[in-house]
Amino acid sequence: MTEICRSRQTLAGTDPLLRSGHRAPLVRDGNDVPGSEEAAVAVRPVPATPVRIAGVSAGTASKAINHTGQLKASTRRRVLEAAEQLGFTPDGRGRALSSGRSFTVGLITTDSSGRFSIPIMQGAENALTAGEMALLLCDTRDDPVREQHYLRTLLARRVDGIILTGRRTEARPPIDVAVPVVYAFNPSTDSADASVVVDDPTGARDVADHLLSLGRERVAHVTGPDRHLSAVERATAVAERLGPALIRPPLYGEWSERWGRHAADLLLRTHPDADAITCGSDQIARGVCDRLRELGRRVPDDIAVTGFDNWEVMALACRPPLTTIDLELEALGRHAARMLLDAIGGAARHGVERLPPRLVIRESSLGDH
Repeated sequence: MTEICRSRQTLAGTDPLLRSGHRAPLVRDGNDVPGSEEAAVAVRPVPATPVRIAGVSAGTASKAINHTGQLKASTRRRVLEAAEQLGFTPDGRGRALSSGRSFTVGLITTDSSGRFSIPIMQGAENALTAGEMALLLCDTRDDPVREQHYLRTLLARRVDGIILTGRRTEARPPIDVAVPVVYAFNPSTDSADASVVVDDPTGARDVADHLLSLGRERVAHVTGPDRHLSAVERATAVAERLGPALIRPPLYGEWSERWGRHAADLLLRTHPDADAITCGSDQIARGVCDRLRELGRRVPDDIAVTGFDNWEVMALACRPPLTTIDLELEALGRHAARMLLDAIGGAARHGVERLPPRLVIRESSLGDH
């Protein structure tokens, strides 16, 4: 079945496929005699369409424009050039009817601030727009009732699939819907589902290796609440990699600059000879740097400091700018969208895929070198 698009004029009979603002010259019926009264009556407009300009059938034009079917590259190119010349726009309703799909995907998030969900959404959009698909963003504000409302709304809109994400890395209960689902950033508790997450332990080990390579031998770690999986995973990985270079057990607290300042006081009171502090977030690291500067400690000359997340609002505004771990959330979003597209196409994946983050080295560990 070919995709049907509306023309700017109502055309009887041929080529309902194509929309264009152009019209071909007037032509005469082949049976008319030029100059006769009958010929004048028989003159009619023939629409200029990609079908006519490219010299192909309506079915071939539809395949070329919708990137379906097996066509010669030269034929597809000829049709697309004709469509571009005419300013052709495909009718999304016809495309949906002919394919049985809506070419829309829902993204449901619990991250109201957008700190994590916006870059994930941007990455997903980059992957989806290549297939001419649209993304619908829904913010549940951590409300299960609101989540169910959005699920019903998206299903009523006949979305082709759903991406679920949030601001925490703990696994979440799966949803039971009749379309493919991918869990991004926080995985599903069901191992049969498709999930993609950041490999936090790898990022933490990269930070520890960086400090050890700089010759730092007395390192402390300050992080967020011990009820948060990300804080525990990062602290555990740092401690294991640092080994004897870790001067005390990790300090757990809040994801805040205030906690960073307080933790710096606690550490220097008991370990004044510390030469590096790794932090579980950029917010904490910025608080640590602020307090060290107030105490007359130079960063990184006296004490190197590292963060985690590469939240540029914090990392670049810090004095000095922070060495940190970039979670590569846009890449995570792209990967989640590709997983969803595979599932929509019948090649669903299962289990949790972990994507490595990236070490970003700045002045807080290297100085001005």
